[in-house]
Amino acid sequence: MATISKDNPVVTLINVFTVEPQYQQQVVDLLVEATETVMKYVPGYVSANIHKSLDGVRVVNYAQWESREAYQAIFNDPNVKVHMDKILKVATPDYHLYEVMFND
Repeated sequence: MATISKDNPVVTLINVFTVEPQYQQQVVDLLVEATETVMKYVPGYVSANIHKSLDGVRVVNYAQWESREAYQAIFNDPNVKVHMDKILKVATPDYHLYEVMFND
């Protein structure tokens, strides 16, 4: 479960996928599938939360990893690539790592 706190020593991935409205639910489903079958078994995984925008053109993955290195290691996992390739056929990602600076 995600814990948003500046005292929680994790890195946060915020990935905003841009999609055509007809693909929004497909991207949500693919991200959930990837999380349930692959990501949560990768060392360093903490949590993932998938959101879809009400306008139908964005899907956001808010995920936490134990470290920057743990997150970067997913790019060497062929199982991750299989799932991401499916998503990238219908969505454009914009992802960055963050640290919490303030929470209330």
